[in-house]
Amino acid sequence: MSIIIRDNLKETYRDVYTAEALSALSALAHFNKRIKAVMATRLKRRTDRRQQHQRITFLDPESVIPGTSIRVQDARDGKFEGSPIPADLQRQWIQGTGPAAKPNAPVENSIRNVAYALLSGADGWMFDGEDALGQITTMSLDNQRNLKLAIHKDPVFLKAAEQVAAEMNRWAVSFLGREIITDWGNQLNFTTKIFRARGLHLDDRHIRDAEGTALAASIVDATLYVVNNYQALQQAGSSVVLYLPKIQTAEEAAVWNELLTALENHLGLETGTIKVYVLVEQLEATHQLMEIRAVLGKHFVGYNTGRWDYINSVSDAMAWDKTFINPNIEAITMTYGYMRNYEDRVRRAVNTPDLHGNFALWQGGMEPNIPVGSEAGVSASMQKAVAGAGREQREGASGKWVAHWKMVHIVRPVWAEIGAANQLGRAFPRLTYTQADADGLILIEPAPTDIRGARNLLSVALQYGNAFGQGMQAAALKPADFFGNDDILYLMEDMATGEIRLSILWEWLHKGATLTEDDPETGTKAGAVFSEELYRKLLDEEYEKLLKAASKDVYENSKTTTLPIALEIANVYILSEVKPPWFIDLLNINLNNLDLAVAKNRIGLYMNTLKTEGKRITENLDFAPTNPVAS
Repeated sequence: MSIIIRDNLKETYRDVYTAEALSALSALAHFNKRIKAVMATRLKRRTDRRQQHQRITFLDPESVIPGTSIRVQDARDGKFEGSPIPADLQRQWIQGTGPAAKPNAPVENSIRNVAYALLSGADGWMFDGEDALGQITTMSLDNQRNLKLAIHKDPVFLKAAEQVAAEMNRWAVSFLGREIITDWGNQLNFTTKIFRARGLHLDDRHIRDAEGTALAASIVDATLYVVNNYQALQQAGSSVVLYLPKIQTAEEAAVWNELLTALENHLGLETGTIKVYVLVEQLEATHQLMEIRAVLGKHFVGYNTGRWDYINSVSDAMAWDKTFINPNIEAITMTYGYMRNYEDRVRRAVNTPDLHGNFALWQGGMEPNIPVGSEAGVSASMQKAVAGAGREQREGASGKWVAHWKMVHIVRPVWAEIGAANQLGRAFPRLTYTQADADGLILIEPAPTDIRGARNLLSVALQYGNAFGQGMQAAALKPADFFGNDDILYLMEDMATGEIRLSILWEWLHKGATLTEDDPETGTKAGAVFSEELYRKLLDEEYEKLLKAASKDVYENSKTTTLPIALEIANVYILSEVKPPWFIDLLNINLNNLDLAVAKNRIGLYMNTLKTEGKRITENLDFAPTNPVAS
């Protein structure tokens, strides 16, 4: 066998690591070198941009997309074979997102996540293996186990679903005035099951290849999900659907395409059986949308516009440019400067036909609100959520995401009232590739940059790092100043929302952001520069608020374990002259570690390796060879 599984997990999770799954993993393990190579190329592009002050540009139209035989201009003209949209993806007004497992929970409790999702009334549910799934202990395997039990309708899942249905109806009666589930058994068949694998930039925590190199998480996630579930999905008349995250270039998309084709060949499936949405989360990807669509070919069905990751990618790509400074995070909506230009390019890319006249789907962005709080707070937030959904529908999206099952019946009517299953083929101008287009993708517009914004960025970033260490990569959070204020609702935050907060603070500090408002509390005046002294003062104050918070908002046991580590990570990230490429790297190397001294050593090792060797440490340091593997 060409893979190594740590400890006794092969036996403990024999229902996940089946003989068929292990055979497929071994057959696909050779892709590990290819993935590591394209990730090294990605990191070099980033370093070159920083050192040479380079902006991202469009590809030469006469060039060939690396790793393929497709000419760039042909991709842009739609001269490729794509995919018709399967029946169960034709209508995806609302897709929910969230993990299929809970941290440190027995399967009977953990699997309730899947029951809530499949009884929610969402048209599709993206079960997350990436940004919203905790990775402590063996959560990635628990996630796979729960999905397999649910898709195969195992008795343990059906028992949980019956209980959850009753609970959901009790909530619905109190909030909506009616039940939302009449036949829970039949309702389980309504929602299309979708899985988000981890991106090419992450390594699995439990498997190494035969050479001892950590196996790319993308190989593991996609293989385990597809092998364990494709037959049950097909027997139920469902498509096998993945979301592919964090793709930056068409070359990276081509690696995904080869990986998925090889998996299909291994299983004896027709090429294109596995369907994929691509999360457009990276600035570089918006320069290559048609090229990405072309190389994924028969696998591709649509794009999603993910606000948070995209903000971070723009910030990261422009880290070298002292004139590019994001405002308060609340100001960067989908209608802000570079965000509206990004959204416009996506809608034009999906409605450019391929050789056979096939169009693609556009799934809109995330609604992070949860209807829990005061009557006034919930009312205002739900109005905002519905208005946002309406805007996306008018702009051409065929649906959107929600971060909590309670939001499905609040937002879905926006599309149901229109009645059309999707907006495939709605006329938009074809993409252009001018300097003005490139400039629009990094367009900064005037907006507030103030102390209130800085406090919010710091508070939620620290809380997110703490939640991550506790195994909750998706957590309901809000700034500490609003703890106890039910008029301000908690928002569902995941890896991306934690990362962008640190990224913006890094910008403010290292580029000398000018504050736009007076702040009586600190005595700071409009026109002042965001200094290191001011940053340290705010950090101390916001951290102290978390230490004093009730356990409802900050678990008491975390205040001496994971919270200090979250503080150390945030501080190193923000103060470092060399901006870390991924917040998740610093969090991942400290998973299952509660010792601050150990954390400091690991963070120091990571930053030193990045600065001196230009490499990331992406492996599980608790399952490591003598010398850590960098990629």
